Amino acid sequence: MTVLRGRLVTPTYDGPGEVLVEDDRIAAVTHLDPGDGSGTGASDDPVILPGLVDVHCHGGGGAAFTSGSVEEARTAATHHLRHGTTTLLGSLVTDAPDRMLHGVALLADLVDEGLLAGIHLEGPFLSPERCGAQDPRHLLAPDATLAARLLEAGRGHVRVVTIAAELPGAAELAAQVAAAGAVAALGHTAAPFPAARELLRSPATALVTHLFNGMPGLHHRDPGPVGAALAAARAGDAVVELIADGVHLSDDTVTTVFALLGADAIVLVTDAMAAAGMPDGRYRLGPQEVVVADGVATLARNDSLAGGTTRLVDVVGRLARLGLPASEVVRAATDSPARAVGLEAPSLRVGDRADLVVADRDLRPHQVMKAGRWVADGPID
Repeated sequence: MTVLRGRLVTPTYDGPGEVLVEDDRIAAVTHLDPGDGSGTGASDDPVILPGLVDVHCHGGGGAAFTSGSVEEARTAATHHLRHGTTTLLGSLVTDAPDRMLHGVALLADLVDEGLLAGIHLEGPFLSPERCGAQDPRHLLAPDATLAARLLEAGRGHVRVVTIAAELPGAAELAAQVAAAGAVAALGHTAAPFPAARELLRSPATALVTHLFNGMPGLHHRDPGPVGAALAAARAGDAVVELIADGVHLSDDTVTTVFALLGADAIVLVTDAMAAAGMPDGRYRLGPQEVVVADGVATLARNDSLAGGTTRLVDVVGRLARLGLPASEVVRAATDSPARAVGLEAPSLRVGDRADLVVADRDLRPHQVMKAGRWVADGPID
């Protein structure tokens, strides 16, 4: 039995409290009055958060889910777990079909082990015009046979497939993905507003992959996929990913989207690659080389952004320090992403699995618990 006391920040509460963990479950949660002499409310009290949920992540800690190595995949997953992400999808990028099939099967094994919660396929059915850090040599139009092989290799663990709306067969592919129990996501697309709106109106498509990135910007005479995504999210038909690391999006853009949509329609993601938590240098993202300078990852062959270098807890702390309500930020990093991909969200409710993060007042993690067990003790770098 473990008793934790401090400032609780959940999707619905921000204040002093106490959490009782018994075995692998939350046994009790008590909200405390800061004036009752309980000893909470001090500036140095620990902050207790639910375990975070990242549904778009390619690697970290010097290792990548895209490398084809099970050892690297375990290293990447463990790195993010130690920094508070207790529910994680492993994301693959566009590559040759045989390498993608191998990668899906490898990550499916890690889902079976409980290290990952699912798989995200960011490719190969994406726009060459908006490929970003995707390798254009391997991009394909929607192919039902290849999609079936990828989904079958995932053994039911593929949770998200990103699709460009303007490609021929996009709607049919989205329906195929949904029939397999996964979510189609609009992304890496140059689709005009009508095509993007049509795909997002489909019950199969409920997610937008890193809004603003990998798509043309919003223009008052050509709203494009950004306009369609904002409208769909406002109507409750989709949720939008944001890479709120200060590199992929300006802080003003992030706070504006929170003001327009609210945390229920926002999924905070890292889009992290191998360099997350690592020094500047050269890394790989699938088949391509990436250069990281001053914490910014770009392709070696051009200046395209090539993923993130932060962990989700870094994003949460950053947005809270910007002045966004901490409970809303936590909702966008726990409840919203889990709901978007059909997973159970850690929330510090009685009966939930005991996934939580103990952090300092600046939301830097000091301890992480998954299923009632500490996975890291002491300050985390």
